[in-house]
Amino acid sequence: QVQLVESGGGLVQAGGSLRLSCAASRSTFAIGAMGWHRQAPGKQRELVAVITIGGSTTYADSVKGRFTISRDVAKNTIYLQMNTLKPEDTAVYYCYIRGVLPSPAMAWGQGTQVTVSS
Repeated sequence: QVQLVESGGGLVQAGGSLRLSCAASRSTFAIGAMGWHRQAPGKQRELVAVITIGGSTTYADSVKGRFTISRDVAKNTIYLQMNTLKPEDTAVYYCYIRGVLPSPAMAWGQGTQVTVSS
C-alpha cells in the first residue's frame, strides 16, 4: 500500500507562513499528480493546490498569490508554501496522490492541522 507522510502543520498568527511537506512511499502505480485538499470545521473538503508529474499547477482562487506548490520528483515529495496566512485558512490539510488519468488509483494522507489565529 502507498503511504503519504505529511509534516509542517502547526499554529501561526495571521500574516505568518508555514510550509507543508508530503512524501510518498514507492507506489505500485505511476503517479500522475500530487496535491493538497483541506477541510475546515463545518465545511466541505476543497482542493487547495495540485501539481502534475509534468509540473503544471492548479490553485483554488482563495489561495492564489499566497500559496505555492512545488515538487521533488526524485523524492516523490511535494511542498506547499503558505504565506500571508489568514484565519480562514484554518483547516486540516490532506495530501493526496493519483495515478495517471484515467486511472482511478488514489491515496490520501492522514491530514495535518493548520491553525491560524487572528
